[in-house]
Amino acid sequence: MEKLQTPYFVIDEAVLAGYYQMLENSLRQNWNNYLIGYSFKTNSLPWLVSFVKKNGALAEVVSEDEYLLARRLGYEDREIIYNGPYKSEASFRSVLLAGGYMNLDSGQEISWLTGLASEYPSKHFTVGIRANFDLEKRCPGETTMGEVSGRFGFCYETGKFAEALRTLREIPNVSVSGLHLHSSSKSRSVNIFRSIAQMACQLQQEFQLSLSYVDLGGGYCGGMEGRPEYPDYFPVVAEELSKCFTPDQTKLIVEPGISLISKCTTFVTSVFDTRDIRKTRYVMTDGSRFNIDATMIKTSHLFHILHGEPAAAERPVLPQQVISGYTCMECDRIFSYENRPELFPGDRIVYENVGGYTMSLNPLFIQYFPPVYVRRNDALIQVRRKWTPEDYIQGSVLDQEEERKIQNERKA
Repeated sequence: MEKLQTPYFVIDEAVLAGYYQMLENSLRQNWNNYLIGYSFKTNSLPWLVSFVKKNGALAEVVSEDEYLLARRLGYEDREIIYNGPYKSEASFRSVLLAGGYMNLDSGQEISWLTGLASEYPSKHFTVGIRANFDLEKRCPGETTMGEVSGRFGFCYETGKFAEALRTLREIPNVSVSGLHLHSSSKSRSVNIFRSIAQMACQLQQEFQLSLSYVDLGGGYCGGMEGRPEYPDYFPVVAEELSKCFTPDQTKLIVEPGISLISKCTTFVTSVFDTRDIRKTRYVMTDGSRFNIDATMIKTSHLFHILHGEPAAAERPVLPQQVISGYTCMECDRIFSYENRPELFPGDRIVYENVGGYTMSLNPLFIQYFPPVYVRRNDALIQVRRKWTPEDYIQGSVLDQEEERKIQNERKA
């Protein structure tokens, strides 16, 4: 491991390319009419976005800020898949007018569409609609929300989906041509995606839908030993979809995030202090739980230790060491290291499978954003430098007198 200043993220380009190729091969072999929409919310690092764009992925965005970032990084409006409940009307109009993929999520968006269609009566608009359905009933114990309903899209069970569909069908120059069926699960099992594909068929038959695409969303597993990979999902999805659809007429859209990038990313930290307080040994590191678990829900981590001197075999074994972060928050305790060799300042802890959400959800708390490197062959190439106070204050308004004082001190 190169002795760069920690903490920092590393993306292994070869592993990333391998997973992207695995995804494409699995789709091509099972449903050879597909689109990949890369999930910006999962990790919108510009280098990473450029990588997936170069490989043919569209931009899957869920806010105006993400939409504007996609445009800034070279995506055209027609190359955008727009999801989520927090769109802006201006970006909503731009994507629809350009022929991008728009998956409606709310009554407000139907109102926007009604107005837009009226404004352009000679233009035909095609949209998708997000269906909210009881996946927990189909896959007991596997969903994120459990018996509490998810909060996105139009609910099938209460009739809101049917009501939205009726409203859209009354607009003469609008067609519902797509279904968006993303549902969060904790299991990420093949059975989850079998059920989602079955629901697509159920909706198509019940409402006589003529669909140009079915959007499964994301939520796949990837890079975890003993868990499904892309080649496990898509034969099952194709088996179910083929009961109602054909690849000639209906495109399959997938929106990978974690499954594509987690396996290729690590976060490297260093021990800078150890301390004994009452009966507990604390190991202080320059990485934080906020860097790799901002939502505070993880119960375990994949990691390995790079010991300095002395070697691990020459160290005493301690019953427990609490690996902690650099922040002043007591909750910044990352994991318990039990019955293992004692850790010393200079040792490095490398966290694995941390590419998904960890960079996007990093807070500007006590330390600013850490640098990111890409491993290409045997070299590490920096693709984001560590943020500085100058980065932090960009766009801010300072007291004019104080700003003049700062500038004068710099000149001196």
